[in-house]
Amino acid sequence: MKRLSRIGIFGGSFDPPHMGHLIIAELVRQQLALDRVVFVPAFTPPHKKGNHASTAFDRLHMTRLAVRGNPHFSVSDLEVRREGISYTVDSLRVFKRRHPHARLYLIIGSDTLGQFWQWKSPREILSLATPAVYSRPGFERARAPRGRPLARIKGPLLQISSTQIRKRIAAKKSVRYLVPDAVRQLILRRNLYSRSRI
Repeated sequence: MKRLSRIGIFGGSFDPPHMGHLIIAELVRQQLALDRVVFVPAFTPPHKKGNHASTAFDRLHMTRLAVRGNPHFSVSDLEVRREGISYTVDSLRVFKRRHPHARLYLIIGSDTLGQFWQWKSPREILSLATPAVYSRPGFERARAPRGRPLARIKGPLLQISSTQIRKRIAAKKSVRYLVPDAVRQLILRRNLYSRSRI
């Protein structure tokens, strides 16, 4: 098995995973020459406690469907299996133990940079992984943690959001081409994101 030397870690709710997530992951992979991008659906993100329209297992299943067909993408069930609140630093520790010789990149949006120092153990996060930051509309000039290296990812400003998609589904509007078709089919089959669950 080939040793992975450059790995992108892409955590989030993925409620649901959408084309914007996949585009961002591919942009990061290409620009940083990553061997792999690992999507890590959170069981309970610290900022969204008890506020999910779908279960963690729904989101894990959808994310696996979303990345299918890209040999450079994979999905980790680390946080779903661990349960509880999903802290980035805890997951990065695990990835570093599993891949001690790899350089880790933490894929985040520019909208989260302003909140970064409020995360659990931010300095340790920066010692474990280099942030790979993609621009989000309205946060193009977000400042990096002072004196800390990061990788700025160039690409289109994507305005697709999971919140927008959930609202469209609740309003019985099409989300074709906003999410991978396999994800759309699962949402329809499981009747996820009906108005009563938003």
